[in-house]
Amino acid sequence: MQKFLLIGSGVILAACLLPAAQKGGDPAKGKEVFEQCSVCHNADSEEKKMGPGLKGLFKKAKLANGKKPTEENVRAIVNSGGNGMPAYDSILTDEEKNHLIAYLKTL
Repeated sequence: MQKFLLIGSGVILAACLLPAAQKGGDPAKGKEVFEQCSVCHNADSEEKKMGPGLKGLFKKAKLANGKKPTEENVRAIVNSGGNGMPAYDSILTDEEKNHLIAYLKTL
């Protein structure tokens, strides 16, 4: 019984300690979050607006910064901005970023 209690506690603790990037999100809610991004980014093409088009973002070999398009690397760009893009670290909640990344994965 004690082993099961320890294992169960460990699973709960591990889930609480997972980085926000690994907790997933709802693509439908992410599409709503993306509305503020759509001023500068296309979702339905790779054509550049002010920023790059994001269609197929997670299928690309690399991002504009040369890094692989992983949740962690995309989240870092969202958080810190750059090249005219504002930093969204304190603008979007972690939950909104989870939803946004889930949506971007569908493009």
